[in-house]
Amino acid sequence: MAKDKIHYVCTECGGTSPKWLGKCPHCAAWNTLVESALQAPEAGKNRYAAGLALAPASPLSALADIEASEVARSPTGIDELDRALGGGMVEGGVLLIGGDPGIGKSTLLLQALDGMQRRFDARLSAAGPPQGAKAPSGGRELHEMSDRGGTLYVTGEESAAQVAARARRLGLDGSRVQVLAETGLEKIIATLSASQPQIAVIDSIQTLYSEQLTSAPGSVAQVRECAAHLTRLAKSSGIAIVLVGHVTKEGALAGPRVLEHMVDTVLYFEGDTHSAFRLVRAVKNRYGAVNEIGVFAMTERGLKGVSNPSAIFLSQHSAPAPGSCVMVTLEGTRPLLVEIQALVDSGGPSPRRLSVGLERDRLAMLLAVLHRHAAISCADQDVFVNAVGGVQISEPAADLAVLLAIYSSLRGKALPKGFVAFGEVGLAGEVRPAPRGQERLKEAAKLGFGVAVVPQANAPKNPGGKDFEGLTIHAVERVEQAIELVRGLT
Repeated sequence: MAKDKIHYVCTECGGTSPKWLGKCPHCAAWNTLVESALQAPEAGKNRYAAGLALAPASPLSALADIEASEVARSPTGIDELDRALGGGMVEGGVLLIGGDPGIGKSTLLLQALDGMQRRFDARLSAAGPPQGAKAPSGGRELHEMSDRGGTLYVTGEESAAQVAARARRLGLDGSRVQVLAETGLEKIIATLSASQPQIAVIDSIQTLYSEQLTSAPGSVAQVRECAAHLTRLAKSSGIAIVLVGHVTKEGALAGPRVLEHMVDTVLYFEGDTHSAFRLVRAVKNRYGAVNEIGVFAMTERGLKGVSNPSAIFLSQHSAPAPGSCVMVTLEGTRPLLVEIQALVDSGGPSPRRLSVGLERDRLAMLLAVLHRHAAISCADQDVFVNAVGGVQISEPAADLAVLLAIYSSLRGKALPKGFVAFGEVGLAGEVRPAPRGQERLKEAAKLGFGVAVVPQANAPKNPGGKDFEGLTIHAVERVEQAIELVRGLT
């Protein structure tokens, strides 16, 4: 294999330079040139013709003339992980999973690989010895490819003995998952090409290095080049590849953000490493819905799916407490009940506004709306808002619950037992509808909540129906109406 030539690419404008410079000669940005490999001219093609495009080429065709096919999936056997993936792993798909060190990425993937390997072995045993006929190359489902070698776990951070010890701690005795301890990209690609596994896990992408580059493993150039080669291999061979990536202190994937554009699916681990609960959120999925989440609990035997995730986001108060309001949020297609807690206290001349799990800038906006339209001022008060359980809520449907929790803490009076609220609040004081409001109300009724304050547009046509049995629904159009309603209920 001819060694690639080296050049330097600007991460800001994409300009190239034959040598490293502190300042990009194209856009004048500082410290943006990173090492990259440029294929040697004798290869006969330039870098892009050599296959940088990750999708297979096709002739010019009209959309109506192109036959659309459903994506075949192979379930991992872990329901919560399959939910985040949109149903399971896809043939030739590339998955990037990121999270803090020690949060459970390797544990979850080892459990998934073991479950898939056991099903592969059981299916092969049931099918009997191969008949020698090769399966067709097109349209094969991942779980029907019996001519492949099952699963492969490539570890660059641990030795094979350490992986085996972890498997035994997780109770995966007798696991037939193949393990390769290697960090050289060329050797890994050769192994994948020879063994042709159905799914391979690379743990982690930051430990890999290519002999074509002189930079150290984990550098921007190495991470990008290694991910690009593995992605091209997945698309050309049909191997499903999972890349494990660490995150920085800011919560972004360590390495270039271009990784998220190259892969098909991006999952993030969320949650406090000191807590027993973990969230796996899909932030990108070419084969399914984004923002789907899987909820797990860390046990002595690894990560276990949580069947009723709303329970971990609700505090177990013996009696209703001031400053607490439950809302129904949507995570992908799943409605979850989350407790919003607020604490309002005297703050002196420089009051603080702190928000955990919610947008801090939106908190300042909501306090202004509360003052202007409901005549409730917190100008001299410290205001702290928290979403229980470490969940991150980004949708504006939490606005009404945040305002009611702040109002409850300011007055020192608890909201009624079994109280739930959701709705977006605008700057004019109006309460806007939240998407899929009926499903949110059904989830609240199913979990035994008795009082709901919702936007007028989300009020069901038949509030006394079977789906809302036991739930009294109050519809409001403005924030002052919601405040007056709560004042009457408390």
